[in-house]
Amino acid sequence: MAGTELGKQISEINIEKVSKQKTRKGVFLPSFLIVGGGALLGIINNQFLAKIAMDGFVGTLRSLGWLYQVISIVSLVIVGIVTFSKIGKVRLGGEDAKPKYPFAAWFAMALTGGIATGVITYGVNEPIIYFSNIYGEMEKTGVEPGTPLAAIFAMGRSFYNWTFIPYAMYSLSGLVVAYMYFNRKKSLSVTASLIPLFGDRITKGIWTSIIDTLSVLAIALGLASSLGAGLALVGSGIEATYGIKQGPVVWLALAIIITVTFTMSSLKGLDKGIRILSDINAKVFYAILIALIFIGPSLYILRTSTAGLGYWLQNFWEWGLDPADIGGEALVMWWTLYDWAIWIAYAPLMGIFLAVISHGRTIREFMIVNWILPSVFGIVWFGIWGGTALNWQQNNVVDLAANIKESGAVAGLWTFLANLPLGVIIIPIVMITLILSFSTAADSMVRTIASLCTINIKHDEEPASWKKLLWALSIGIIAFVMVAFAGGEQGVDGVKYLAALGGSTVLFVFVLQVASAIKMFFIDNVE
Repeated sequence: MAGTELGKQISEINIEKVSKQKTRKGVFLPSFLIVGGGALLGIINNQFLAKIAMDGFVGTLRSLGWLYQVISIVSLVIVGIVTFSKIGKVRLGGEDAKPKYPFAAWFAMALTGGIATGVITYGVNEPIIYFSNIYGEMEKTGVEPGTPLAAIFAMGRSFYNWTFIPYAMYSLSGLVVAYMYFNRKKSLSVTASLIPLFGDRITKGIWTSIIDTLSVLAIALGLASSLGAGLALVGSGIEATYGIKQGPVVWLALAIIITVTFTMSSLKGLDKGIRILSDINAKVFYAILIALIFIGPSLYILRTSTAGLGYWLQNFWEWGLDPADIGGEALVMWWTLYDWAIWIAYAPLMGIFLAVISHGRTIREFMIVNWILPSVFGIVWFGIWGGTALNWQQNNVVDLAANIKESGAVAGLWTFLANLPLGVIIIPIVMITLILSFSTAADSMVRTIASLCTINIKHDEEPASWKKLLWALSIGIIAFVMVAFAGGEQGVDGVKYLAALGGSTVLFVFVLQVASAIKMFFIDNVE
């Protein structure tokens, strides 16, 4: 049925409308060729791919870690000022603009479009890794692993990595794009967000192709990395739970299911596909949270979450401006800075998607939905999942740390779920949620990539179906090939480091977007 429906969607392409849409060859061709070349190199010599990607990524973080930390704090400060000042009253699209989507639908698309599989993957694993010092994260913190203080540290650090700072990056990038497009009537592109700094000349010549190509590459590689990790994660869950050994056949089946899901959603468009899938995904998230708050140790969750927030605020400036010299590479570089690289890799194109769905909203509403509420969701999610896991680890209910040491950084998830009451029901629900989570992120980004590869497309127009189909299939194929035939976990690492390296490249574009926001909102006149 899925294949028939997909075929139907492809056959219903409006030829006349598509023919009017011209492709930005300067963005489409180099992006597609580089992504395809990376996949080919992974097949031919994956160890070489992983090595050059990792060396480039590590070298970049060691030399630019300070810049990641500074720009993340600057983003947070700007977003806070814009949200709570008179600037927040400005309406995207002008005073007469009307929102297209009701609040709940808008928030569901914003939340699930940017969340991917991260919170599910690391909601249990990351706090346990910190708490148990599995990879040396606690060695320079002065906190003794396995103690009550270590649990509070683990919660606070997880909140730091997954809430207000990273969502400030998404929100700031999205706001600059939205304001330039809806209020200044510029093109819907990453390059247009830099006009306040460089004038309209930045949108002409080779620079516009370079900037938008880097943004497309970063998000395409990021999606391939997320899908590859998702295939391995769900495959390991199937093996651990049902005894079906993971391998190329299982990965292929999962890749087909996930790719068809987000491809169909993207082909159906924003209103009939992405909106519906996001709504389903968000409701599953809410249901899981409600179930776990009753199943888990509620008082411990509330106490540890509150103390974790306090510990984060107490260490805000040290954590926020430490490029690894204080906390050490195991904690800062391989967790926080790596996370910042991935968030920044997604930010420019995620910003375009957030802008598209926010027409008619005030800047304050934009920030509430894209910055504040997703951050609160992250606190609730890590508080419930991480709090339950930490409580179990401390009380010897199950040794999640030993499981992670033996089987890898994400292995604790399935052991955790298997020990929940009704785990036999919850595990398949979480597997479906992982598929939905990736699909809702991928369908929105595939649409955005296709839009960025189209000349002068409007926010309420759908890009050509063949472009969405081509990018969707390319991402699915790259992820499967890297996992199945390019060295398994090594294959995932190859794309993962490429994605992070892409974020390092886009870092300079993001820095310019931040500078553009400062000039536009605090120096120029905002109308």
